[in-house]
Amino acid sequence: MEENIGIGRGQISIRERQERREHQMLSPYAAFSDASKGRDRAEEPCDIRPVYQRDRDRILHCKAFRRLKGKTQVFLAPEGDHYRTRLTHTLEVAQNARTIARALCLNEDLTEAIALGHDLGHTPFGHAGERALARVCPGGFEHQLQSIRVVERVEKDGKGLNLTWEVRDGIKNHQTAGSPATLEGKIVRLSDKIAYINHDIDDAIRGHIITEDDIPEEYTGILGHSLRERLNTLIHDIIISSDGADDIRMSEAVNAAMTGLRKYMFCNVYTNPVAKGEEAKAEKMVEQLYFYYAGHTKLLPEEYRYMIEELGEPDYRVVCDYVAGMTDHYAVQKYKEIMIPDAWNVY
Repeated sequence: MEENIGIGRGQISIRERQERREHQMLSPYAAFSDASKGRDRAEEPCDIRPVYQRDRDRILHCKAFRRLKGKTQVFLAPEGDHYRTRLTHTLEVAQNARTIARALCLNEDLTEAIALGHDLGHTPFGHAGERALARVCPGGFEHQLQSIRVVERVEKDGKGLNLTWEVRDGIKNHQTAGSPATLEGKIVRLSDKIAYINHDIDDAIRGHIITEDDIPEEYTGILGHSLRERLNTLIHDIIISSDGADDIRMSEAVNAAMTGLRKYMFCNVYTNPVAKGEEAKAEKMVEQLYFYYAGHTKLLPEEYRYMIEELGEPDYRVVCDYVAGMTDHYAVQKYKEIMIPDAWNVY
């Protein structure tokens, strides 16, 4: 029999009741909300939401998340409304990850929070922007580390979102070479690859870069001959291979086929001159925006100047934050304002 909900003696909050329910319903390998390593700054617990649900909400409401809708996934300025953006990619990762987490009785709130936050630090113009900032920013640039910086430092005028350790660990380690500490983080790491490989195939077919028949049969024979079939195969394989285990894994055959398909995409789409022909221009634009603001930090928006002047952040790091946070459209707009004389904008 459950205890009464309230704030008086002998009563528990809605949050506490949810935390107890996790221990009754989730796998012993799950990351339980009441066992989190916590936040960098102590906070009063919410009376309704467990910690990972609260983190999920903070990410959804932050400015960096909203800007993802204006950032390139693979195709620069595609002609059509149905190509993925960085936001739709993020939502597809979250959907795949939640499906797997629920099937394995793992913590769905933690999984979703990591998935929604994993690309918050991505640049305008996709990986072209990332390459540009990696060249010019002292210390380099990696989008997963920038995502951590966004949630720890950039958001909320330098205060960050104060997320739990587990969510930040999952965001930081979502790359192929990463090693997340939780099974929920491992789910997102695989779900990211599953999402981008398959939706990039879909977009590449839509853009007449490849056709379904171009994809080698050695991969499609195992994974499937359509987006739906491949997603179904990959997600089922992870669930079946990981069920009851203290790990998230794939069968050897399916993992080999996905790895081969990823290599095929790098050779035929991610470096294809039709799909990527404009990227050199985008890289130059990002580089020149960085150098301009590095020499004119007084022209940065107020919240970024505050980070330099009041919080003592290095100029170059804050300039990198600003440029990395731009949407594609905003970057082009600022470039035109800075680099092109007003009299020439009529042409």
